[in-house]
Amino acid sequence: MSSGETMSLREVLTRLSRPGELYERTDKNWVTCVACGHRCRIPPDREGICKVRFNRDGTLMVPYGYVAGLQIDPIEKKPFFHALPGASALSFGMLGCDYHCGYCQNWYTSQALRDPAAGTSPEAVPPEYIVQLAVERRVPVLTSTYNEPLITSEWAVALFRLARQHGILCSYVSNGNATPEVLAYLKPYIDFYKVDLKSFRQKNYQQLGGKLDNVLSTIAQLKALGIWVEVVTLVVPGFNDSPEELRDIAGFLASVSQDIPWHVTAFHQDYKMVEPPRTTAAGLSRAAEIGYSSGLHFVYAGNLPGRTQSLENTRCPGCDTTLIERVGFAVKANQMLNGCCPKCGRSIPGVWQARISAS
Repeated sequence: MSSGETMSLREVLTRLSRPGELYERTDKNWVTCVACGHRCRIPPDREGICKVRFNRDGTLMVPYGYVAGLQIDPIEKKPFFHALPGASALSFGMLGCDYHCGYCQNWYTSQALRDPAAGTSPEAVPPEYIVQLAVERRVPVLTSTYNEPLITSEWAVALFRLARQHGILCSYVSNGNATPEVLAYLKPYIDFYKVDLKSFRQKNYQQLGGKLDNVLSTIAQLKALGIWVEVVTLVVPGFNDSPEELRDIAGFLASVSQDIPWHVTAFHQDYKMVEPPRTTAAGLSRAAEIGYSSGLHFVYAGNLPGRTQSLENTRCPGCDTTLIERVGFAVKANQMLNGCCPKCGRSIPGVWQARISAS
């Protein structure tokens, strides 16, 4: 390539790749990728559904050594409400996704190889740079997010291994389309995991490019592995907001654990989904009521700061004392004492202690 030529995004990402770990070799140089629930069987010189993991002569090449997004966010933005309230998280992301959601709010990274309008470019960085940034800023959490982290798990683990050495907690913000293999791969390095449970109807998941059963299995596996999990459902009018479907979601979560925090968040028009109306505060309150009536102990309403009364707060399921008061991503007050309610002494499940000081 001459100095006057410009590489395409695909060519850039091909260069920013290395041999992966989450795959199995089969005959005739085919490979089976196990990073996500699609389990793509990939012939030589082709890529998987995510378009960023590809077969080079019988070796699965995977994204490595770059970021397409890197910034410090409130941990409540992920959202994690039972993990270090008020802390900051250094968030990093790459490009690509195994879904194609029409309402994706991170489509400029997730759909970069499907949609020319995305226009996001990767920036080559070594893993040491990102971890050192977290150390220098005294950020106690590192989060893989923005695109789908499962399909870039080798890169995340490279960062998480280093982060562990500095006492930094590690997390995923994911669609939950996992496999037992990738969860076992992540388990030594990951502390908490947010899953988007987008619907409880397979016909809806089919529109998004996913499979409901995979996500339900992931939630149950995370709980069984002892990884702290919080679940988010973006409540989209006319898509997944019927009382029956919301009751099915809440009932499933309660069957796994009544202590799983369920975040019901407000939809707004984005990317290709511009027809449904915005979710109202009343709609979120109704969803939260369904969550509580189904037996969940912690239900939160998001994306409408200050408009859903106390549904942004953490309350003790034993005595109803307000433990953590929030507005949007801001923690206004935290009455927790060593992970317990100060009034009745009930232990509140979550990850409440950082390994490093944020001061």
